[in-house]
Amino acid sequence: MIRREFLAGLLAVAAASQADAEPLAPAGAAQPFDTETVRRMAKALAAKPYEARPTIPDEWIDITYDDFSHIWFAERNALWNHTDAALRVDTFTAGLYATRAVQINIVENGQARHLPYDIRVFDKTDNFPDMPVTDAMGYSGFRLRAELEKPGIFTEFMVLQGASYFRAIGTGQIYGLSARGLAIDTAEPSGEEFPDFISFWIERPGPGQRSFVVHALMDSPGVAGAYRFFVRPGLPLEMDIEADLYPRRDLNHVGIAPLTSMFLFDETNRNRFDDFRPAVHDSDGLLMWNGAGEVLWRPLANPLTAQVSSFNDKDPKGFGLMQRARHFDDFSDMVAQYHRRPGLWVEPGEGWGAGAVTLVELSTDLEINDNVVAYWRPAEPFLAGSEHRLTYRLSWGRDPHLPVDVARITNMRLGAAYEKRGIIITVDFEPTEALPATAAELKATVAHSAGKLQSEPSVQINPETGGPRLVLSFNPDGASVVEFRGQLSTAKGVYGETWLYRWTA
Repeated sequence: MIRREFLAGLLAVAAASQADAEPLAPAGAAQPFDTETVRRMAKALAAKPYEARPTIPDEWIDITYDDFSHIWFAERNALWNHTDAALRVDTFTAGLYATRAVQINIVENGQARHLPYDIRVFDKTDNFPDMPVTDAMGYSGFRLRAELEKPGIFTEFMVLQGASYFRAIGTGQIYGLSARGLAIDTAEPSGEEFPDFISFWIERPGPGQRSFVVHALMDSPGVAGAYRFFVRPGLPLEMDIEADLYPRRDLNHVGIAPLTSMFLFDETNRNRFDDFRPAVHDSDGLLMWNGAGEVLWRPLANPLTAQVSSFNDKDPKGFGLMQRARHFDDFSDMVAQYHRRPGLWVEPGEGWGAGAVTLVELSTDLEINDNVVAYWRPAEPFLAGSEHRLTYRLSWGRDPHLPVDVARITNMRLGAAYEKRGIIITVDFEPTEALPATAAELKATVAHSAGKLQSEPSVQINPETGGPRLVLSFNPDGASVVEFRGQLSTAKGVYGETWLYRWTA
């Protein structure tokens, strides 16, 4: 990773010495554009059989990773550079893993024009090979920059690239987990379908504007869709999304507002990894605020085999993948800086009805692999020929401010008891004004699906945090999976989030 940082520095120096700017600019005939334009396109697409887009020239697909690293976008060529627009747009060239190009359009004064592919907007080193530029070439996506911290400095805050993936960060954070437009058949034996955003429309903002609008057209064998993003940078970065979906076939397993992250290890599975760092993850837990008003925290795992957890609910108030480890010493990684990665919270804009927050955890030995997916799965399928409109807000930053008075769970540890006589789990809660004067005034309730508790769960005050710690010792008694549900309470009611955990042998 240090080598890559050094290379990035060399590329930045090289970029400063390149030739004159060739700024991005829309071209061709303008077409009328309004809020219904993309919806009409999506509905028309869904009425026809699916047609895959053509791939880019083979030379761009077969290029090596090292060769591909020698071409990058030159920021001096950004769309709307040296104008009063409050946004800058940079593009990524298709190639390597991005084998199909997307169409990018620019909307100004109710008119949309195409942004043509131009290889001159990229800088290259002398080691970049000569490549064919045909009509099949194009961009694979784009990133957005705005004045966030210093006037005149346009800082990156969002990237849309690859299938229906997109990433964003709160001001001062660095990229971590991703979101997607839609998930279909995730973890199904038949295989997952990945819908693509095939076209985008970026609205030109006015001077000083703090909210930006992007439209996207989705297509895949199973569905067509129209998306609209209203993006407000800051901490948190807020993103209001409108999605209109038109299934081509019956979709029995749909994932709404899917989130994708990485969890390698922490104190719960540290013994599996020989690493100088105490933890490695983009997210450490799934936070849920269910329709009944209960706040639940499920620490993430890196299981030896894939596992799927479903948390049935009706009209959830929100869910998300959070990063609660926020100190450098939690990771001791000066390059990856996992303590600066955002959490991502999903808040439905209307009642989503019956369904389940679904968590998929895959096994991985490498931190470059995303192995965690979370999404809302409606109880009823999306039938062919039907129409579905969904709205929701994504907040990229730290934990959301929930209007409920519960203490957060800040950490969990797990390990063998003395002489391996069972397994000990500790769960730490933050201190709040509702914390009683003594631990004896806190009651611990723990339910488990298998095995046996070796003693009654106890509560202690952690002298380091000032908050309560739940301690329990259990024996799996031959079980391969044990589901736990724990809660602290006082004479006045529940203290803290409900702790959920799946232990696997």
